[in-house]
Amino acid sequence: MSTPDTGTIAALLHRVDALESEAEIRRLEARYMFLCDTPCPEFGVSEDARRIDLIMDLYAEDAVWEGVGEYYDGQFGKAEGKAAIRAHFERFWGEKKDPALLLNAHYLTSEQIHVNGDEAEGQWIHMQPWLFSDGKAMLRSSRLNNAFRRVDGTWLITRTRTENVFIAPLSPGWAESYPSTSVLMKS
Repeated sequence: MSTPDTGTIAALLHRVDALESEAEIRRLEARYMFLCDTPCPEFGVSEDARRIDLIMDLYAEDAVWEGVGEYYDGQFGKAEGKAAIRAHFERFWGEKKDPALLLNAHYLTSEQIHVNGDEAEGQWIHMQPWLFSDGKAMLRSSRLNNAFRRVDGTWLITRTRTENVFIAPLSPGWAESYPSTSVLMKS
């Protein structure tokens, strides 16, 4: 049996790194969505300020978060840098709204992740049902075009870009059973 040559070993190491990077990016994007769900399923995270801290841990210092397209340009705008992104999330969760948001869950699909060394891009479509305290509900779908960078061995988000696909009202009472808090991650 012959010993693999240096080129073959290097190619295999490159492929393994790309696969491991894709897996890390997939977990990173899923964690972001998980932390954005309402109620927050991260056990012990009952304060939105803590939720925002955990979300910000996923972002690079120079990251950008933006809504694009005819519907999201005016609704979300563009936040550049971690301080501006934090302010975006503080506006979303920091102000009590009437009606209150009772349920918001993110479902990711149509994944494409492209790794190029320490940089990567990923595209997804996501769906999220929203349920409010006044009984109103909607289903929202968006396309995501995000970017990532490996910093000191850890993948971070450098760009979150979202574009509306559709928003559809749901009939009142469409969800008849939902938790007020999540205990999923309780050990």
